[in-house]
Amino acid sequence: MKIQLSKPVFLLFFLVFARQHGVSAQGCVAIRHFSSCVGNNLENNILNTGDLQFGVNYRYFKSFRHFRGTEEEPDRVANGTEVINHSHAWDFFLTYGLSSRWYAAITLPTVINTRSSLYEHGRNERNTTFSRGLADIRLGVGYWIFDPASHLKGNLALGAGLKLPTGNYNATDIFYNVGPEGSPEVRPVDQSIQPGDGGFGITLDYQWYQQLSTSLFLYSGGFYLINPRETNEIRTFRETLSPILENEAIMSVPDQYSVRLGSSYSFSDRFSASLGGRFDAVPVKDLIGGSDGFRRPGNVLSIDPGIGYMFQGFSLNVNVPFAVRRERPQSVTDRETEINTGNPRNGDAAFADYVINLSVAYRLGNNKVRLDPALQDPFNNQ
Repeated sequence: MKIQLSKPVFLLFFLVFARQHGVSAQGCVAIRHFSSCVGNNLENNILNTGDLQFGVNYRYFKSFRHFRGTEEEPDRVANGTEVINHSHAWDFFLTYGLSSRWYAAITLPTVINTRSSLYEHGRNERNTTFSRGLADIRLGVGYWIFDPASHLKGNLALGAGLKLPTGNYNATDIFYNVGPEGSPEVRPVDQSIQPGDGGFGITLDYQWYQQLSTSLFLYSGGFYLINPRETNEIRTFRETLSPILENEAIMSVPDQYSVRLGSSYSFSDRFSASLGGRFDAVPVKDLIGGSDGFRRPGNVLSIDPGIGYMFQGFSLNVNVPFAVRRERPQSVTDRETEINTGNPRNGDAAFADYVINLSVAYRLGNNKVRLDPALQDPFNNQ
């Protein structure tokens, strides 16, 4: 079978789902780096039987702006009490064409995180904790609802996958001024920089595109991570900060989700650009299972510009979402504390201004499958 894909469509596919399509919002709220395994890059998933796509995605952010609800607390930065997270993540991925409509993928994520704060180290001096290593591996499959060979101008794919608890969810470091008589003590690092969450997860995702003209496309996509496990039994030590935080002594294993919508335009055979919006969130309550334990629910609405470059089997994508609205809503434990004490309670969280997403990929085609010779073959399959 010959799969006839037009040149502009290939340009779109390399761009609009630059593989950081998971929760990249930002800081304490995004419990850790996460991207959906099979719903990240349209082009990567429109494959002939036996085609192979592999590469790496890099993400970086610095979170430091504190929000309570939708209101920023600028005094935290002004008086030097803000919490600062630096997060670096690398996703090594491989996608395989099972047929012209079915595809499978695996993602091996690694992270390096640092967290600088006052309140975790006796409140009188700033110190830094650190974590690194393998995060939670993702496996998945996806299916194009319409035959890509006969639906070149628009299509919809649905996918499902598993998140394995391969990342360390009990990473520890030295905390100062918190042990007996103010001595240092080894404790689990904050939830926001733990490489893993300790739970088996289920991912559901979709991706959609529609051609409007020769070079202009609409795109949308999203995923939801279902984490049925309620808590991972790892102590937070938050109850040592205040007795009212006793219900936040154990880490929760929260759900996460992300949605994107925008348009993409191809300027030439090699260059294209996109502009859209994205909404990334950790919900207050999970779809399945309980929602007790400590979590920082939150959401970020971002403007998501991007540029892409393609040559033969190589692709390079850069997306830099800029936050325009950030919210840290009242959590389950906040509400419990408010009821028990009779006083309003809404915890805060630190967010980033922007996230840098960089994706590099290479595609190996199946020599037994040829594109229509009348079309330029952007992958140079011979």
